[in-house]
Amino acid sequence: MSRNQTIRILATLALAGTSAFAGTGAAVAVTPAEPAPAENLQADIATAQAATNTYWATHWNEFFDGSYTPPTVVGLYDGTNPATAPVCGGQPLGPGNAYYCPEGDYVAWDAGLMTNGYQSGDAWPYLVVAHEWGHAIQNRLPQSLITPAPELQADCLAGAALFGAAADGTLVFEDGDQQELVAALSALADQTPWTKSGDHGDALERVNAFSSGRQGGVEACLPQEQ
Repeated sequence: MSRNQTIRILATLALAGTSAFAGTGAAVAVTPAEPAPAENLQADIATAQAATNTYWATHWNEFFDGSYTPPTVVGLYDGTNPATAPVCGGQPLGPGNAYYCPEGDYVAWDAGLMTNGYQSGDAWPYLVVAHEWGHAIQNRLPQSLITPAPELQADCLAGAALFGAAADGTLVFEDGDQQELVAALSALADQTPWTKSGDHGDALERVNAFSSGRQGGVEACLPQEQ
């Protein structure tokens, strides 16, 4: 998802204070001119947030009752500094990880996790953002719609949201992006707390879950009637 190409997003970013993400609005064309790598990553994170949120805001009532509200986006934090890291459950968020915190209804991702993953491909932040957003979606659903493997369900919801956004035209996949997403789920499955197999499933399970969402959409991520 190169920042050298125009990525159309049907959302207006409102990132202020604690980076609360607000609403949808007019189309925005993002065409930065050769930004520094750190700015590149931040731009991709912002686009991932916008595309994921817009997908859920647009399609929520096709699948679920009630109104959709986005989680707060705390965003990047320094997990190596507990004094400044966001707190969830009374504990500061740790390094090398990404989180959805139910008690604060917020999503956040360690800067080290994002920077290291970005080196393997610019699709990485899209996966992280959409996965944690998937946990926020789970927190808005009745328990009957949560599967026994919630981490794999979040992978599935990530696939549904990202490829649903692409189908809507709010996100443009470039050559190699889909392979990067699969490679990220596979190669990093056991290397970071965020992708620890004991919590999230092994590489094959994660790729299969993500692919289910990509191919079957949100409904493929929900418990199937017996």
